[in-house]
Amino acid sequence: MPFDADRRQLRRRLRARRRSLGAQAQRIAARRLARRLLAEPRLRHVRHLALYLPSDGEIDPTPLIALLARRGVRIYLPVLRPLVENRLWFVRLTRRTRLAPNRFGIAEPQTRASAHPARRLPAWALGAVLLPLVGFDARGERLGMGGGFYDRSLGFVRRGVGRRPRLYGLAHALQQVERLPVAPWDVPLDAVVSDAGRVVPSHRMKPETARNDDRNAKRAGG
Repeated sequence: MPFDADRRQLRRRLRARRRSLGAQAQRIAARRLARRLLAEPRLRHVRHLALYLPSDGEIDPTPLIALLARRGVRIYLPVLRPLVENRLWFVRLTRRTRLAPNRFGIAEPQTRASAHPARRLPAWALGAVLLPLVGFDARGERLGMGGGFYDRSLGFVRRGVGRRPRLYGLAHALQQVERLPVAPWDVPLDAVVSDAGRVVPSHRMKPETARNDDRNAKRAGG
């Protein structure tokens, strides 16, 4: 199967899989995800963190907002940049932030207010970004929605120079597949966290650590 067609077919299948979860299953998954992320050692000292508002069956990270605020963490939401194709702003979420649906029907801070530089933070200055996934595999590779918004906005991470946020892909455990086709423009993650576990990409681990993680994942059912 051609590369692009293979990824499109996977997206359709995995989006249908996550949409099949009922409201109660989604709430349980969100609570489990929040506990795992709160226990993540590399997130404990982050002061500026971006996450997303879920849609289309995505696992919900919003229970983290109040919990992280108690730690003094500032939360940012992605906003589609006007006049710039497929790129994001990261806008601070406060009690006064007004949300409006973007062209995909996803709630985001209103564009006019978001345009003010004081309300935004450049992606490189964030401590961590929690981004949604359509799918992932045991190597920690990711499959996004296909629009390239995060890949373009975080493309500087691939260069490995200068400051960068830690990148965590979030997904339901049932979105894991055996192996994903990888595109050269895919931004590498630091980890994938689901309601059932955590996968560290092989490129970020020493060989022995990678083998141990793989064995642990198999014991846990993937």
